[in-house]
Amino acid sequence: MTKYLIDVNLPRYFSLWAGIDCEHVVNIDDELKDSEIWSYAKENNLTIVTKDADFSELMLLSEPPPRVIHIRYGNMKMREFYQHISGIWIDVCLLSEEYKLVRVYKDRIEGID
Repeated sequence: MTKYLIDVNLPRYFSLWAGIDCEHVVNIDDELKDSEIWSYAKENNLTIVTKDADFSELMLLSEPPPRVIHIRYGNMKMREFYQHISGIWIDVCLLSEEYKLVRVYKDRIEGID
């Protein structure tokens, strides 16, 4: 069952997000507006995984669903990005079950309710 909706601004070729619990916006329609992505995630009870601050800000004014995982790494090479997110992904997912917004930084993970 799909749990996570991976935004177009994140690489879809990561094996981390290739399982049945992840769906990529690009596979639905890579031209969806943020409001359409939000509605799709809400209707399907999905957690949006994104680098887009707009979803993070919207989540602060809303109640789940959807939930949001906001990755805030800034610029980094793809290999470094993958290694880092792979090492903490399980913790991020667990926090996402408890908090409506999870912000992921290079040096910490924050859960916001």
